[in-house]
Amino acid sequence: MRQGVAIALGVIIAALAAGAGYRLGQHGSAAQPQAGSALPAAQAPGKKLLYYRNPMGLPDTSPTPKKDPMGMDYIAVYEGEQDDAPAGASQIRISTEKIQKLGVRTEAAQFRTLDRSVRAAGRIEPDERRLFTIAPKFEGYVERLHVNVSGQVVAKGQALFEVYSPELVSAQREYAIAAQGVDALKGAGGETQAGMKQLADSSLQRLRNWDISDEQIKALASSGATQRTLTFRSPVAGIVMEKKAVQGMRFMPGEMLYQIADLSGVWVLADIFEQDLGLIKVGAKAKVSINAYRDKVLVGTVTYVYPTLKAETRTVPVRVELANPGLLLKPGMFAQVEVGVSEKAKVVTVPLSAVIDSGTRQIVLLSQGEGRFTPREVKLGSRSDNYVEVLDGVKEGEQVVVAANFLIDAESNLKAAAEGFGDAGKTATQPTPAAIASAPKAAGHKAEGTVDSIDLKDGTVTLSHGPVASLKWPAMTMEFKTANASLLKDLKPGARVAIEFVERQPGEWVITSVKK
Repeated sequence: MRQGVAIALGVIIAALAAGAGYRLGQHGSAAQPQAGSALPAAQAPGKKLLYYRNPMGLPDTSPTPKKDPMGMDYIAVYEGEQDDAPAGASQIRISTEKIQKLGVRTEAAQFRTLDRSVRAAGRIEPDERRLFTIAPKFEGYVERLHVNVSGQVVAKGQALFEVYSPELVSAQREYAIAAQGVDALKGAGGETQAGMKQLADSSLQRLRNWDISDEQIKALASSGATQRTLTFRSPVAGIVMEKKAVQGMRFMPGEMLYQIADLSGVWVLADIFEQDLGLIKVGAKAKVSINAYRDKVLVGTVTYVYPTLKAETRTVPVRVELANPGLLLKPGMFAQVEVGVSEKAKVVTVPLSAVIDSGTRQIVLLSQGEGRFTPREVKLGSRSDNYVEVLDGVKEGEQVVVAANFLIDAESNLKAAAEGFGDAGKTATQPTPAAIASAPKAAGHKAEGTVDSIDLKDGTVTLSHGPVASLKWPAMTMEFKTANASLLKDLKPGARVAIEFVERQPGEWVITSVKK
């Protein structure tokens, strides 16, 4: 009788152990051995190890333990499990309580038109077509200045300065004498009159070539009296950008004395990065923001893409023409330029936060309901500020995880914390000490300590905690982030707490559970 009971108990124990091993292998909740180490017998008693499969469902297997490019351990597959957990159909199961703690949110993939923008830094420059230089074409002296400071506003036709030039006086006398000769020879022969008229025309053209105004020439012709000085006037309404003229100075032909700019319209030269250049089209509208006027957003038009690239910055200048009411924009100001780029067709998109990017591939987590999540590799296309196009891997209407997906990814590696997986109400098998010691870096860990300080704004808490055996940490004080702001709601400095935490990114430790 006793022998029969013993046999029956042995069968029951073996069945329970096999069931526990099956759940651990199926849900990835048992710690995986490090490469080269012996497989713990508690993981799959009485079962033959077949291979290790990719933890994110990719069709990749290995005969020995290894890690994927994201640092996740490959999952052991034992005899009898290969049909239940085939490569490509990996699934993560998390209890409802754990989902609430992690703050998981999902959103359906949708067709939408991606409206994106290209941002670049720029600077305000004068419109080169509105720059005017005053440079006399003869030698002379600055006799008097009417505009004597840089930055002064001038009107069109306003007197700038007066000059004296012996050449100018001589040219005026020649024209006056020639004009008088034409009048005196009106009754003379044709050749004589024609020669005098030709001389007068030559003297007149010489004055015009020196930029003498028609008004001054008419006054000279009518009075016959030469003027000692000549007044130069502004050809345009604008700002004196540069003034080199000094009263009494001598100037040479072609020497710039004034530069005047019409700043009613300006250019913004934006430096567009090489990879964004193909999106910029002439005629596109651009929003321009200036630090000096944060409440104003000006709208201009892209009018030219320069043909050269700056090798040092890998950028190409792009010209944006902009009206300048009130002359608020000053040459030399820095500007932030945003050029709108719209995709014509609607495409399948998911939020940017849904993508887990390892650098070599991109993964999203699909919600299957009832705490079940399936990783799916995707191929991405264009991006906007908040969404990204999915070329392959996700269909319209599929629910993707958009919040706490990194924490779910970490939970999928909790080889030493099987209680976080499986259906609610099932009893999880406790990990062995060997499994805890070999827990991967992304696994969940536990600690007890005292709250030192809380930062509600950043969602962080500083704890003085005791040793953490799973990480071989000594007692210390450090800062943790929290997966959900509600975890800090009832905490106060000095409180004794027990926490569960994971490593979301290298060096970033996130608390997923807090108990007083």
